[in-house]
Amino acid sequence: MTELLYQTDSYLNHFLALVTTADSENRVVTLDRSAFYPGGGGQPCDFGSLRAENSEYRVVKIKKQGEDILHFLGEGQLPETGTQVSASLDWDRRYKLMRTHTALHVLCGVVFRDYGALVTGGDMEPLSGRMDFEFERMQASLVHEIEAAVNKEIEEAREIHVDILPREKAFQIPDLIRTKINLLPEGITNVRIVEIAGLDLQADGGTHVRNTAEVGKIRVVDYKSKGAINKRIYIAIE
Repeated sequence: MTELLYQTDSYLNHFLALVTTADSENRVVTLDRSAFYPGGGGQPCDFGSLRAENSEYRVVKIKKQGEDILHFLGEGQLPETGTQVSASLDWDRRYKLMRTHTALHVLCGVVFRDYGALVTGGDMEPLSGRMDFEFERMQASLVHEIEAAVNKEIEEAREIHVDILPREKAFQIPDLIRTKINLLPEGITNVRIVEIAGLDLQADGGTHVRNTAEVGKIRVVDYKSKGAINKRIYIAIE
């Protein structure tokens, strides 16, 4: 079982850990603790490196499997079980993803507050992303309204808080799930909550900045109809 350091501290980008398993055939190691985000909810996995003694390994992929985080490594003989490693994230990439993910939450919060539309999908890369909403119609004037409202909320410098609650307590929160379909597996006993103070509160497993002011300015770069009641908004972060 890997301790998920990213769940409580998105800014942790260097850490020490012990190798708990090493699979040479698949070039995978597991660690007793990890700050690498394994991907999910539209946010891609982290990259980075592990250093053990005099060897350094590129972390080329991260994946969650059960209660473990799998670290896929590049070339070199894998560190043995029980070895202490010093791990570093590709922080520039991770921080851009944090800014992007928070921007998408602001977008989600604005659209839900102002139009009552639920999210039907989403995806992101560093400093760009898209979200799909339940809109019957979408035109340029509406898109410009949404863009202006999102940037106004970002400029408000709203603090962002993360909490982990028992499932029963979490689901007492109104409108906790902002997606059309509840994507939380039944077996999850604790739910991670991300709150943008005064704007948005929802279940989410990804990484975020501490304040909306860190996001920067967003631009809506495109919008498309993806069905009768499914409209897609593309954003870029400046």
